[in-house]
Amino acid sequence: MAQDLIAQARTWLAEDPDAETRDELARIIDAGDTAELGARFAGTLQFGTAGLRGELGAGPMRMNRVVVIRAAAGLAAYLKARGHAGGLVVIGYDARHKSADFARDTAAVMTGAGLRAALLPRPLPTPVLAFAIRHLGAVAGVEVTASHNPPRDNGYKVYLGDGAQIVPPADASIAAAIEAVGSIHDLPRPENGWETLGDEVLRSYLERTDAVLSPHSPRTARVVHTALHGVGTDVVLAAWERAGFPAPVLVGEQAEPDPDFPTVAFPNPEEPGAMDLAFAKAREAGPDIVLANDPDADRCAVAVPDGTADGGWRMLRGDEVGVLLGAHLVRKGGSAHASDGASDGASDSASDGTSDGVPAVGASGTFATSIVSSSLLGRIARAAGLGYEETLTGFKWISRAEGLRYGYEEALGYCVDPDGVRDKDGITAALLVAELASELKAEGRTLTDLLDDLAVAHGLHATDQLSVRVEDPGVIAEAMRRLRDKPPAALAGLRVASAEDLSEGSGALPPTDGLRYYLEGEYDARVIVRPSGTEPKLKCYLEVVVPVAGPSGLPAARARAAEVLAAVKRDLARAAGI
Repeated sequence: MAQDLIAQARTWLAEDPDAETRDELARIIDAGDTAELGARFAGTLQFGTAGLRGELGAGPMRMNRVVVIRAAAGLAAYLKARGHAGGLVVIGYDARHKSADFARDTAAVMTGAGLRAALLPRPLPTPVLAFAIRHLGAVAGVEVTASHNPPRDNGYKVYLGDGAQIVPPADASIAAAIEAVGSIHDLPRPENGWETLGDEVLRSYLERTDAVLSPHSPRTARVVHTALHGVGTDVVLAAWERAGFPAPVLVGEQAEPDPDFPTVAFPNPEEPGAMDLAFAKAREAGPDIVLANDPDADRCAVAVPDGTADGGWRMLRGDEVGVLLGAHLVRKGGSAHASDGASDGASDSASDGTSDGVPAVGASGTFATSIVSSSLLGRIARAAGLGYEETLTGFKWISRAEGLRYGYEEALGYCVDPDGVRDKDGITAALLVAELASELKAEGRTLTDLLDDLAVAHGLHATDQLSVRVEDPGVIAEAMRRLRDKPPAALAGLRVASAEDLSEGSGALPPTDGLRYYLEGEYDARVIVRPSGTEPKLKCYLEVVVPVAGPSGLPAARARAAEVLAAVKRDLARAAGI
């Protein structure tokens, strides 16, 4: 067994074009560390959420140039088999370790395979790549990024020509094509022959970001912004300048790209401590809101002043931002970029009504979110006469909602211009949040005031998460097994009215590894449990809806919602053994 591992490692070593990972693997072989070799050669990284993601290092279970070259070759074979020989593949990348190398390797493989390749000019936000695919008429796109994962990770996100992330069966077909790749020594990988794009694509993207705003809306909101050491700062500054907002106050320690992410444990605004520097800057600068992008700027986090919060600022949940943007788009009544596929059946009579305390002025199309996000967006959509769709988790599914006008997911992802970027986009979402904050400011109101209006109109939709990060993925599998073998009969004293195993498919949803519970009682309580598709986490999504008689009833409703959510979380953890 040990000799087989060493033989595998030596074969890999002979192929590896990267001196750094060759040296790393050689040291492991020389040390005779069969446990480490066993971990690195236990299989191969598999296509998950739209591609590959994993820890950097040598071996097929790590992200490295061999894995990326093979992935690119498999994607090229898949495209050619479907009649796209000679087609354009656009490649973007962030500022993580090895991202530029992986992007160039992809360009070389595509060129050698007879496809045309175009590299974005420098590390740029993922939404710029998603935009470029359709803007340039490409047959596919690749973004090298690990989004908000830890510094040791990198990833490889694949889009097809529709500008959306891959879904089954394309992912399985690409994986099969990757598996069929022989030695990378046999792959043509020229030193040049691809195009490096200039700034035209970025300029065109910025023109669309500017146009998602209403032409004469107020632009007065003062913002503190952090890029969390990612690639968002320059594009945010350019978008803000074009739009005419006051220049954001930057969190200087986090404004420039740094693949080591030195000021945060995890470069994810949802993680504890990630926003500490932004809140410190906010206490100094006194803005209206704080905005944060994750490292590849496809997500957007929002914080608001809150005198009851520690430090005076409170992060809004992704669900809160999601419904605020939904209400804002209803009030705006669509935009210059309303979806070409918008439903003709959307009710024009909405222009005479109201939705969530804001006038509904003829927005059209479909609002979409995932099954793990708040159900409040559905109520907003129905009140405005709009279509509504729930999908599986991830923008690879949300972006495919028919007639999509707006989609969001609770993990801080928002698609506000689906004809331009058929994916989540933290830049355009940030602009719309700033526009909404400006409009409310002109009325003497705030984002939290609008959230209160939504709660009074539709009930307080309170959400929470039980999220457990593990070192051993077996812990997640065991928790799912326990819940499947012995589903909880009740949570928080509320009887489980239905328990669905989503791996068997559910209604219009394809099968996925997850469990969904609906609880009896007046609170419309719902629980969904699933393994994360991008991180070693078990994630449990909780929602309760508490009726609210009027504004004066909000404090009691919040207290009751917090009490029920805490009890659900406690009982669910016990049932799952976590």
